Amino acid sequence: MPTYQYQCTECGEGLEAVQKFTDDALTECPHCSGRLKKVFSAVGIVFKGSGFYRNDSRGSSSSSSPASSKSSSTSDSSSGSASSSTSSAA
Repeated sequence: MPTYQYQCTECGEGLEAVQKFTDDALTECPHCSGRLKKVFSAVGIVFKGSGFYRNDSRGSSSSSSPASSKSSSTSDSSSGSASSSTSSAA
């Protein structure tokens, strides 16, 4: 279950609550009965290693070119022609 951070708009007290996705958000501060507001922060996740990016499984010729919409459409058409030549050879 995810942990949500809340902060009171009256007293500034911060708290964390472990809640289900389907649970309603907390609205009342347990210290002063003021209004609580959800605090959003950056996600603490880092993708390390290979296999997370689109160009990780491609050959060295496409990895040296910068990623853009033009290069992805060219690589899609080249992979289509490669598969058709492979199927004709088989």
